Amino acid sequence: MLGFITNEKPSAIFKISGLKAGEGGAHPFGMMGVPQAPSVAQVGVSIESLDLLAQQTPVSTSAVSSVDSFTQFTQKMLESLYNFTSSFALSQSQMTPNPSEMFVPASSILKWYENFQRRMMQNPNFWKT
Repeated sequence: MLGFITNEKPSAIFKISGLKAGEGGAHPFGMMGVPQAPSVAQVGVSIESLDLLAQQTPVSTSAVSSVDSFTQFTQKMLESLYNFTSSFALSQSQMTPNPSEMFVPASSILKWYENFQRRMMQNPNFWKT
């Protein structure tokens, strides 16, 4: 079992790993695969009582993360920014001139991310100054 949803936790995201070569592309931020070709996943749903669910759910502290919570936050924030902005992506031929609209190349967001990561590696508290 990967996880669960309940009235108290109405949604969840589960990552799929183990894609074969050629089944997905690398995410520019290196965290999450953004498929270039469709991938197939089989999802099973089981409706269980909360008592049984508690017995089947692994203890969350059993997988200790080696990445601190702030670094995890920045990674998730950057992924979210990239995914959100990518949902509005247009090719140059699809763009219609609009003087009130501003466009930012995806390469600029990637460059900002790389600089941010480099600075985080050098000094995790650089953003406080």
